Amino acid sequence: MSSYPPSSPAQPTTLRQRLAGLRGPAVPPRPLDARALAALAANPGCGRRALLDGAGVDKNALATALGSPAAFGQSQFAIVRGNSFEAKVKGDGGAELLRLVHAHLDTAAEPPGAGALVPDLTAAGPEGRAARTALALREATSAKDWTLLDHPMLALEVAGTPAYLEPDAVVVHPDGRWTVVEIKSFPMIDAAADAAKVGAAARQAAVYVLALERIAEKVAGAEVGHTVLLVCPKDFSNLPTAAAVDVRRERSVTRRQLDRLTRVEELAAALPEGLSFDPERTAEELAEAVSAVDAAYAPECLAACELAFHCRERARAADEVTALGRSVRGELGSLTTVEEALAAAAGAGCAEDPTAAALHRAALLRAEALELAAALPRPHVPESPECPC
Repeated sequence: MSSYPPSSPAQPTTLRQRLAGLRGPAVPPRPLDARALAALAANPGCGRRALLDGAGVDKNALATALGSPAAFGQSQFAIVRGNSFEAKVKGDGGAELLRLVHAHLDTAAEPPGAGALVPDLTAAGPEGRAARTALALREATSAKDWTLLDHPMLALEVAGTPAYLEPDAVVVHPDGRWTVVEIKSFPMIDAAADAAKVGAAARQAAVYVLALERIAEKVAGAEVGHTVLLVCPKDFSNLPTAAAVDVRRERSVTRRQLDRLTRVEELAAALPEGLSFDPERTAEELAEAVSAVDAAYAPECLAACELAFHCRERARAADEVTALGRSVRGELGSLTTVEEALAAAAGAGCAEDPTAAALHRAALLRAEALELAAALPRPHVPESPECPC
């Protein structure tokens, strides 16, 4: 009879251990920021990004190991210009910024005076700064006066771990309402800015709104406004102007995507045992691991995801219509490849498929229009005389 004690049953793998295995044993989790969370909301159908961000995988290192690195980030000139403009907006105790908030979002309140509060949010580490921010928000709500929080630190739980977010500013109104302020360096020309850039700023601000709502639940009299203030340079000057942006839709999309991230365990459970995104593995192993997670590539990913070039290459190799854009993908319905779409246009598609029939009809109309155009007489264009010089 053996003198060794009976072996204990194998302990189930926890979610934290599973995610650590996906990253690699020596790879620390990459913290999520507001830009990453906003990018999730921009492409909520991509399970690949949801899993990698939920697991804290460094997508930049992963893309480099796959041989498809993506260059991200602003130029040094843009960073300096943005910092200079933000300092101008917040100068003199935030007087101009508070004036813009009052003019665009709260004209019924008393205008902010010279004694508006600007609390000191200095603390040790992100946890300390988040706690100091929560205390400052509580005190400002009780004070019932205009208060500017410059670069506060907010905490938002994502996939079981806190993500620390730092908005440009949060303004507390006298009635207890909290407003997120986004300061961007792209211009507003004739009171309008680039729609794509405004959409990205709205998604980012929606993340801050969600984080503020977690704090407001514990503060009596507090309310988080779903209309944020976007501050940009006016026309081609360095003078600040602003516009109110409703982020309720972006907030709802982001909340659903974050709820999906909290179920990242389900995404991880569907993967084969031993699969890992450790950058130390070979490019072939990493490509196989990445391919095991469904993606939803679109050209917009090139501006928001480090794996966009890799996903675009795979989408093109698979002849997927997603490489042509979401609008094209939506119009083609059940036709998921370029070859299927071309076949339908040529009349070789399924006769019962209304999308294939419409595509074939469009191709016939186009061919007819080109034929008629070719049959029309061409106007005579006299040759220009030779230059005498």
